Amino acid sequence: MELVELLEELNAGRRIPGNSPLHQAMHRYSQEALRITGELNGGYHEPERVRELLAQLIGKPVDDSVTLFPPFNTDFGKNITLGKRIFINAGCKIQDQGGVSIGDDCLIGHNAVIASLNHDVDPGRRADMIPAPVTIGRNVWIGANVTILPGVSIGDDAVLAAACVVTKDVPAGAIAVGTPARVVRSVSD
Repeated sequence: MELVELLEELNAGRRIPGNSPLHQAMHRYSQEALRITGELNGGYHEPERVRELLAQLIGKPVDDSVTLFPPFNTDFGKNITLGKRIFINAGCKIQDQGGVSIGDDCLIGHNAVIASLNHDVDPGRRADMIPAPVTIGRNVWIGANVTILPGVSIGDDAVLAAACVVTKDVPAGAIAVGTPARVVRSVSD
């Protein structure tokens, strides 16, 4: 199973049955991600080297304006898209099989978790995985310890307060807090 075929299935939102060839391919690519994140997180690297490793991890160029403070973890890597002038703080974890897109000028706080993959709730199909993309717009501020769940879109200029769990879309310019996250006001208020 080639990466292109796997990404086509994931990006189409198709169920990945447990122990299927697709599932096995995901695990093979996970080993590469673990190897690269092991190197990234294993000691100090100059910012340029951090971006080089991040580019290897996601399989595409990373703009010179992107800053990542390790440790950083992902169990796939190949379905992350990064804009420009992004800052990702230490401890961020991205589960990107379903696709994670982060727009220009975003700030991502310590220990943020972005998940784009769920297991089936049916116990007989629990090993099956269901991908759903996470889209983070431009100029979004994600506070420390925020968790963003599969299928969620965050609009431009939104703010996600520290420790919130985002279970549904957040509109552009909104400030969301709590668990589950709820919009409390606009950034322009």
